Amino acid sequence: MSMKENISSRWRELHGSKNWENLLEPLDPSLRREIVKYREFAQAAYDSFNFDTNSKYCGSKFYRKDELFDKLHLTRHGYKVTKYVYAMSDIIIPHWLDTSLAESAWSKESNWMGYVAVSIDDESERLGRRDIVVAWRGTIAPVEWVQNVKVRLTPLGEENVKVEQGFLSVYTTKDKSSKYNKKSASQQVMKELKKLVSSYKEKGEEVSLTIAGHSLGGALSLLNAYEAATTFANDVPVSAITFAEPRVGNIAFRDKLDKIGVKVLRVVNKPDMVPKVPGFGLMDAMIHNKLGRSIAQNLHWTYAHVGVELEVNISKSPFVKHEFNIVGFHSLEVYIHLIDGYHSSKSEFRKDAERDLALINKSTGMLIDELKFPRIGVNFLTRDLFTTSTVDGLSPQR
Repeated sequence: MSMKENISSRWRELHGSKNWENLLEPLDPSLRREIVKYREFAQAAYDSFNFDTNSKYCGSKFYRKDELFDKLHLTRHGYKVTKYVYAMSDIIIPHWLDTSLAESAWSKESNWMGYVAVSIDDESERLGRRDIVVAWRGTIAPVEWVQNVKVRLTPLGEENVKVEQGFLSVYTTKDKSSKYNKKSASQQVMKELKKLVSSYKEKGEEVSLTIAGHSLGGALSLLNAYEAATTFANDVPVSAITFAEPRVGNIAFRDKLDKIGVKVLRVVNKPDMVPKVPGFGLMDAMIHNKLGRSIAQNLHWTYAHVGVELEVNISKSPFVKHEFNIVGFHSLEVYIHLIDGYHSSKSEFRKDAERDLALINKSTGMLIDELKFPRIGVNFLTRDLFTTSTVDGLSPQR
């Protein structure tokens, strides 16, 4: 656990007002702690999600919103959950989970996707403002939704602004016959944000909005940030801190986010495949020159990254295996381990990194065998909890 210093005098800078200039190389210690905090909020959306296909509540959450942070030991961050958000889409839950969607299932079409939280008084004083957070959950496996992505750009508000159709579907789909999605995820989250912003603004408080997500959750974070910044204009500074976020929209979408003042910090693990899709490598090269930019603008498959990138590399860590591992490269716990150990692109892994290494093996077996940590995770086919020990040669124990 890091010391909590008062950042009230520099919160705007840490929030991205200067696009994190001079804060990433080397990584500012205060910014690192803030990134870790928001990453833990995103992880909470995974840790409290019910993956058990034998449960009629599969696709729901384990805890009430008033106990979520207490159950996950996150009360130290000084926030409270105010709203749960549900979404609809076949790319949120892979097809091999369809067995859970029987007549007795809690919901056949909705899944718990994230939540809204707000800083309490003491934390707000430390932060220098009232911070409203939206945390979005990603999908179970890194390639499941990639296979379902339609790789087709669809208009978003303005004719030239386009985003990936599947991501937008998750964010905006609703069904009047649904218990949890009579309103779309977009409508649910924006109604709560409007209420909170109005309440704290009326009290004369300064308010910020920070949106965090991993993988698909990172894509939803950008759509959410776009809508929030458009809704609140210049009244509320909006930033998104994403992990393993895929490309979401075209060049016009990127430019529009910049124009309306959304600050985006993208954390990317170099060998992770998800931040490289959708799109094609050729398009990346094209958009960096004027001629290519004008051509690429009109191509429906042209995607562009947004914001500022903070690249980490799993090869820098002496504690994890460096063998090819799609799931391990994409794991959110691996991402935060790499952030905790990051000092600069030219430096070795930080020796005074503070995060418990055992957390890496929550869902992957990425820790090196010499550390003798068992893997504690979930079988992706049966969703059963298990532990394994490759050091002692033990077979999986249920």
